[in-house]
Amino acid sequence: MSLTSALLAILFILVVGLQLHLFFDSVFGKTARKQYRFVYFLIYGLLGYPYIATSLHPVIYTTLPLLFIFIVAHSYRVAFRIKLIFTLVYAVLVSLASSISIYLLHTLDDFDFKQLDVVAELDSATLTKLLFLCCLIMFAVIQLIRLVAKRSSFSLPYRYYAIFLVIPILSIYHLNILTFNRFYSVLSAIGFMVLNVMIVYILDTITDKLQFMHENVQLQQQMDYQDANYEKVVHSFKSIKRIIHDTNQQFLYIDECIKRGELAAAREHIKTTLSKIEGAYQRVNTGNLAIDALVTNTLDIGQANGIRIDTKLSLGSQEIHLDRYDLCVVLGNMLDNAIEASKQIKIAEDRYMLIKIHAEPGTLLIHILNNMEQEAPRLHSQKPNPEFHGIGLTNIARICDKYGGHMTIETKRKQFHNMVVLPFMTNNP
Repeated sequence: MSLTSALLAILFILVVGLQLHLFFDSVFGKTARKQYRFVYFLIYGLLGYPYIATSLHPVIYTTLPLLFIFIVAHSYRVAFRIKLIFTLVYAVLVSLASSISIYLLHTLDDFDFKQLDVVAELDSATLTKLLFLCCLIMFAVIQLIRLVAKRSSFSLPYRYYAIFLVIPILSIYHLNILTFNRFYSVLSAIGFMVLNVMIVYILDTITDKLQFMHENVQLQQQMDYQDANYEKVVHSFKSIKRIIHDTNQQFLYIDECIKRGELAAAREHIKTTLSKIEGAYQRVNTGNLAIDALVTNTLDIGQANGIRIDTKLSLGSQEIHLDRYDLCVVLGNMLDNAIEASKQIKIAEDRYMLIKIHAEPGTLLIHILNNMEQEAPRLHSQKPNPEFHGIGLTNIARICDKYGGHMTIETKRKQFHNMVVLPFMTNNP
C-alpha cells in the first residue's frame, strides 16, 4: 500500500468517524455521551484501517461496517435497541449515498456498474472519487438531519438552512468535474471535505450562540416581569406600614377626645378612620403576602379595564410552604394570561374572570377562569412580545415539575380554565 493510499485511508477513517459523531449527536443528543467515549473511537479507528487497507471476503466486507457503526453508537448512554435501530438507519443511509455516488459516476463519467463486484475492479482514481462522493453526500444527508433536529429545539431563519445546504451540493457537483488523474485533484477533494466540516462547525456555533442570545433575552424579560411582581409585594409592605403609622396618629386624637369627654367626636372620628383604612388597605387578605399582592393588583387592573372579577380564596390556617419567588412566577403568570385574554374581549359585559385559590394540607390549588373572545383558543400571547408570554407558561410548567405538581389547561365554549396543583411539605420551616 503506497503512502498516498495510506494517507487517504486514514483521511476516510477520520471523515467517517466525524460523520458518525455528528449523526449520533443529532439523534441521541450530546448529553447522552459516555465519559470515556474516545476509547470507542480509538477501537473504531484501529479496526477501520485494516478494513480499508486489505482485501476481505464480500460477506465480511459488507457486514463489518455495521460493527464499526455500532461501536461508535455504543459510546452513548441509550437503550441497546435504540443503538441497534440507529446503527441500521445509518447503514441504510450510507448504502443510499453509495448508490447515488455510483449513479453519478455512471451518468457523468460513463462507467458501467452493472456487475456487482465492479467496485473492487475500479482503478484507484475512480475508487477514490467514489469514496469522496459518498462522504460528501453523507455530509449533506447528516446536515439535513442535524438541521431538522436543531429546528425542533431552536428554529433558525430559513436563509441559514439554504446557505448551509448549498455547500455540500456544490461540493458534490465540483467533485464530479475532477478527474483524479493528478495530485491537485485529490487536494481539491480534500479541500471540499474540510470545507464541509467547517460548515458543520460554523452551523453549530451560530445555532448555539443564537439560542443562547434568544434564551438570555427571554430570561431577562421574565426577570423584569418577576421584578414587577416583587414591586407589588414591596408596595403592599409599604402600604401596611403607612396605614399603621397613620392609624397611630388617629388613636392619639381619639384618646384625647375620650379624655375630654367628647365621645361623639371620638365615635365620628373612629368611623372616618375605619372608612379610610378600608379604602386604603388591600382588598385581599388571605395571610399570604404574595397572593394578597398579586390578586389585589389584578383586581385593580380588572377594575380599570372593565373586567368583572370574582374571587374565592380559602387558605384557612394553612401556611403555604412554597418559595415566594416560585409562587409569584406561577400565580403572576396565570393572572397575567387571564387579564390579557380578557382585555381582547370586545363586549365589556363578557369580560369576566374567576380566581379560586384553595389550600389543603400539603397542597395549594389555583384555578383561574376567564372568558375568551374566540371559540377556539390561541395559546399565543396577544401582547407585543408573544415569546415572553410563552416562556411564562413554560415557567409555570417548570415550577410544577419542581414541586411534583401539574398544570391543566381546558377550554369549554368560550371559557378558558388554567388549573395548577402545587404540593408542599407541611413540616417545612
